[in-house]
Amino acid sequence: MGRPELQAYVALGANLGQAAAAVRGALDALDHTPGLRLVRASSLYRSAPHEAQGPDFVNAVAEIATTLSAPDLLGALQAIETAAGRERPYRHAPRTLDLDLLFYGEGRIDSPTLTLPHPRWRERAFVLLPLAEVAPHRVPAEALAAVAGQAIERLREA
Repeated sequence: MGRPELQAYVALGANLGQAAAAVRGALDALDHTPGLRLVRASSLYRSAPHEAQGPDFVNAVAEIATTLSAPDLLGALQAIETAAGRERPYRHAPRTLDLDLLFYGEGRIDSPTLTLPHPRWRERAFVLLPLAEVAPHRVPAEALAAVAGQAIERLREA
């Protein structure tokens, strides 16, 4: 018998090339990766770079169901980034696609390769606003208030 499905949340972002298309493509890739199932996705948002450089980002958050272990899920996310042309020339470099694992069930992990919940999820409007769409129970009002000054807007779907 396989591992039971677990709920996880992934933040998606891109600010190079066709950023909105890259985020939509990543959502599709999440739903077509063995061991993953896309449950729901937030709207797309445009946000100014936060502790990063380059053009504005397009962001979203996805709720997924997975039978993968946390390290295997991280590997699957990194494979999707690589397939989208992700390079890591330096910390916070502009990117074609960035997938961050925010939560893996209620799990807590602190390893050299993975920290869960994501250590900075409460500091970023581009995570909190889309996360509030798909999992409002995960987003404390005080966290939203703390990021109210960060530039972010919900995109109208074409």
